[in-house]
Amino acid sequence: MAKLTQDELLAQFEEMTLIELSEFVKAFEEKFDVTAAAAAPVVVAGGGAAGAETPAEEEKDEFDVILTGAGDKKIQVIKVVRELTSLGLKEAKDLVDGTPKPVLEKVNKEQADKAAEALKGAGASVEVK
Repeated sequence: MAKLTQDELLAQFEEMTLIELSEFVKAFEEKFDVTAAAAAPVVVAGGGAAGAETPAEEEKDEFDVILTGAGDKKIQVIKVVRELTSLGLKEAKDLVDGTPKPVLEKVNKEQADKAAEALKGAGASVEVK
């Protein structure tokens, strides 16, 4: 297998969905026995660093996904939270139990919408700010 350059790797990551990227991070952590928790927000937010010329009053480019309620299917919501955040079972359960809490912070609109849809599909009530 040919060695990929950093740009080629980044191009591959850009094509991945948030869930696929989360699964990759989990597999990477297991394979190399490391924790990528500090690096995960950098990877997620890395796509929106185009420039700082946009004033705060114009279109918002960073969104927070806030879980406001777990609904009837709490276990399904915990599973989705774990997929989106790479949190452990206890941390994801604590987040779901302590609603309202942010699940994702400072992500782009597309990622926020996908996360909100996944959480709503599991029966949770969600706000995107």
